[in-house]
Amino acid sequence: MRVVSLVPSLTESVAVSAPGLLVGATDWCTHPPDLDVVRVRGTKNPDVSAIVALEPDLVLANAEENRPADLDALRDEGLTVHVTDIRTVDGALESLAEVLVRCGAGRPAWLDAAARAWQDVEPVAPRRLRAVVPVWRRPWMALGRDTFAGDVLARLGVDNVLASSPERYPRFSPDAVGPVDLVVLPDEPYPFGPDDGPEVFSGLPVAFVDGRMLTWYGPSMVQAPGVLTAQLRAALA
Repeated sequence: MRVVSLVPSLTESVAVSAPGLLVGATDWCTHPPDLDVVRVRGTKNPDVSAIVALEPDLVLANAEENRPADLDALRDEGLTVHVTDIRTVDGALESLAEVLVRCGAGRPAWLDAAARAWQDVEPVAPRRLRAVVPVWRRPWMALGRDTFAGDVLARLGVDNVLASSPERYPRFSPDAVGPVDLVVLPDEPYPFGPDDGPEVFSGLPVAFVDGRMLTWYGPSMVQAPGVLTAQLRAALA
């Protein structure tokens, strides 16, 4: 089996589960750090010709991260494209299992460990918290409806105040988000940090969290509950 992945999370999942299957991945596929495959540009501008030249048996994609036009171009070249659409923790576990079986990788131990890690997760606080979760600046954008990261936080007892937005990643004004208990700032896709972001949310607790733990579905799901809980609680201390 020869596999090209256009999704960083899926790249890591396949590479960890069955080393040697991947022959191509995007420039954004940073895990595992020692991954040595042909790079085929980004998730939004894949090099179709380079992918075709790799003669993959399967191309892995995601409905949110990859453009339909690019996936259609790959299909027009006769390639098989498997498109995931992951919006919840349970959905991630199910979709990852399907992807790995389709790749011929079977069911790895880490996937069962991830399922156990997300069973009966303890909330980060005695009561549920309301948070805004920016993901970009200039313009300001945040988590909206039906996102994997939003479900991750909800399982930890943190409700996204923009979850009812008609958009998955709406633009917003920091001074018009309504009452919140917490601002959650991940370090990707925008690299928020102590000197870039919290100054806009004066007076509110700010939790700096690992963006990969929050937004990636794959082996990181095993450690994510513990890492995120510690980072969120640190902001509330």
